[in-house]
Amino acid sequence: QVRLVESGGGLVQAGGSLRLSCVVSGMIFNIKNMAWYRQAPGKQRELVASITTNGITNYIGSVEGRFTNSRDNAKNTMYLQMNNLKPEDTGVYYCTTLTRMNYWGQGTQVTVSS
Repeated sequence: QVRLVESGGGLVQAGGSLRLSCVVSGMIFNIKNMAWYRQAPGKQRELVASITTNGITNYIGSVEGRFTNSRDNAKNTMYLQMNNLKPEDTGVYYCTTLTRMNYWGQGTQVTVSS
């Protein structure tokens, strides 16, 4: 019954911005820690950002200062604001729950051209 739906990906030039959304249903969102992962072509999936139930965030070094993870518990939604995008940010972005069992969305494609 748990469902995570990512949206907001697209094609953008280097230096541009995108905002991703992850809408969660089927679980009590406001007591769950959450995270964003991404997978570039030919590479393993990597952790990008995480956020606790009360909004404390952590980021992988390569995106720190450019990406901002946030959440709106009233809307059961997590966001990833991505600024100053670089070609190496290209990949499929997934949201997931940081729980005993990980639940994943279908992913949203982000493509950054040089």
